[in-house]
Amino acid sequence: MWSPKWVSHLGCIKGCVDYLKLGISDAWLYGGTGHAFVINISKDSCPSGPTAWKTEMLFVLGSNLGYSMDGGFAHKSMPDFGERRRKAWEHVKQSIDEGYPCYGWELDIAEFYVINGYDERGYYFNGPGCEEGKGPKPWDEVGETQIGMFELYSVRPGKPASDEKTVKEALEFTLEHSKGPEKWIFPNYSSGPAGYDTWINGIQEGIASASGLAYNAAVWGECRHHAVEFLAEAKGRIEGLDSEFDEAIEHYSQVSDSLKTLTKIYPFKGPADFSKTVEDPEKRAKATSLLGDAREAEESGLRTLEKIIEGLSS
Repeated sequence: MWSPKWVSHLGCIKGCVDYLKLGISDAWLYGGTGHAFVINISKDSCPSGPTAWKTEMLFVLGSNLGYSMDGGFAHKSMPDFGERRRKAWEHVKQSIDEGYPCYGWELDIAEFYVINGYDERGYYFNGPGCEEGKGPKPWDEVGETQIGMFELYSVRPGKPASDEKTVKEALEFTLEHSKGPEKWIFPNYSSGPAGYDTWINGIQEGIASASGLAYNAAVWGECRHHAVEFLAEAKGRIEGLDSEFDEAIEHYSQVSDSLKTLTKIYPFKGPADFSKTVEDPEKRAKATSLLGDAREAEESGLRTLEKIIEGLSS
């Protein structure tokens, strides 16, 4: 079953690893994949921000946590789209028959869903908007949307890496992602401290979607909450870096608190009209102030993560 999360991708992976009884906490999953420290946002606060970045490293880092993933993805512009989709269908069926959980993208709305069965027509699944389950989704209709992308993966148990390797590689990815390289970020999106600048500028210029702002605040607030929990769990697992972890926890707690307050000003109430912009000047001022505080704390946090990496490298 899907584990309800704002980050539906990790909610699906959590549901899969729980099914496999791997004993991975929410915090270790979010932090160990680096997702807890990610931000990806456009100037108009588009709700695509949480998913519209190159997430391959989540798969690589996931192996450090003790699971592996396999499957397929394609865009309908690809000439072999149909064949890729058929192979993914066969992969999911075989994996489920062997007892391995699976998940996929946009089986309903533009989110990720755990696949909990199939018949000759397609997939049965649950996730955002269909927590009690839905299906069948015809296997040969997956990806026939405006986005036009399918992703279908299986999750299998593996051998976890050492805690030191897990934390070091996750934080190295965090620092790289925060600099916004094209390797991870699509055009018109920003990450790291620049992501906060983009977010703030969009609000100040009156082009930020109010509903999109609320959704992004919920997603990235959830991530920073788990960043704090991950750092605390890492401190308990790794000796000799207590002061560095405490400093990072302090900074990311400030980020988490700022984003949590932002979600109270702009609570997400479901898929509304994303074209409606942030209009109330008092709310706009408060939102930009909170994001400015979050940006400052995040910059300090990233510098502290560098210290932790140095300690783990010595």
